[in-house]
Amino acid sequence: MLDTVNVEFPPPGRILVGVSGGPDSTALLLALDGAGREVVAAHYDHALRDGSDTAALEVADLCARLGVPLISERRDVSMPKGSLQAAARTLRYSFLERARVAAGADWVALGHTADDVVEGAVMHMLRGCGLAGLRGMPARRERYVRPLLSVWRKDVREYLDRRGVVPLEDPSNRDTRFARVRVRLQILPALERDRPGITRRFHAAAMSAARLQAEAESAPADVEVLKRLYADAGGSRPGLSRSHIEAMRALARPGRGGRGVDLPGGLRFRIVGGLMQVVPSQTRAPAMPRLEVRSCAGCDERDAVHLRDGLDLSVGFRRPGLRMRPAGGRGTRKLQDIFVDARVPREERDAWPLVFAGDRLAWVPGHAVDADFVAAGAGPSQHVSLAPMPAAPASKVARLGNSIGDLS
Repeated sequence: MLDTVNVEFPPPGRILVGVSGGPDSTALLLALDGAGREVVAAHYDHALRDGSDTAALEVADLCARLGVPLISERRDVSMPKGSLQAAARTLRYSFLERARVAAGADWVALGHTADDVVEGAVMHMLRGCGLAGLRGMPARRERYVRPLLSVWRKDVREYLDRRGVVPLEDPSNRDTRFARVRVRLQILPALERDRPGITRRFHAAAMSAARLQAEAESAPADVEVLKRLYADAGGSRPGLSRSHIEAMRALARPGRGGRGVDLPGGLRFRIVGGLMQVVPSQTRAPAMPRLEVRSCAGCDERDAVHLRDGLDLSVGFRRPGLRMRPAGGRGTRKLQDIFVDARVPREERDAWPLVFAGDRLAWVPGHAVDADFVAAGAGPSQHVSLAPMPAAPASKVARLGNSIGDLS
């Protein structure tokens, strides 16, 4: 239940709680306040629909009854370009940072639940992802904490019912035009009916992946490991300078993957997911893989996709302006953004083979397939694969979490 062991309370200090007025954030505010923590509420009105100011009034009334200070703000600038959800998130986090400073808060608490972890993992898998996409959102990242990641939405509602609190309901949470809502209302219930308990298994896997990533990010890069990586990749003598070592250690601290620093001898040190790698600075001219297409009535081969019959397929490489509509997602995305999310290193993107249907991008092997070309149902389809498939560069690597002495 929400008010016992499942809430991971933040470390000591003042907590700014993001409160939308919905069930999850309302329950989080009540739980932290009930636990005697020093809290300040923060509410951001995105002003995207009629009546959004009602939520601000409801949150203000709740805070007044609890005696909790409230910092609120209504959007008065144009929405950033791009995805509406991404733009709203950018504005919301910008507000939360301003509110944190204004409140003098040590932590910012967000009301994401176990259900959010599972929905996010399933969305990434539908788009095509590796381990990085499976991992759940972190319970803590810098000053931001998510105390309810092991609390299920049904427990939140039971908790509010016992408290006699009626939260607001956002109509967008029932709008199946959004991919997350389709996962929540259609895909996960269907999976649960067919495989009872699979939702909790998804959650356990995602949280385990998140813990591994957190451990990897918190482990300092050992100097001897870095020197060994460089030497095993053919690094020149006399070796790395102190400035190179410090740059590599700085890069191994928490941050985005796909980054790198140039080293002597035409090598480059980079972070890809949970791995440290030393690879050649200059990539070789890409070799054109062989496209293999055959008729198929349906199979589960991991390194292939099933596309509609009758497509004129070809293999190529990236060029400016490529976009696609990834299966399981909403709307179109730039190839560049797909590569960034998949943590494909910059120096490998030009050599990453792509499959086209006519002039359109149909498949980014290992990462995404265009929904317009996916075979429908269990009927005949084109079984499409590449030989050879894209592979990681030949280099020595070390996991950040096993940085002391463990090379593989």
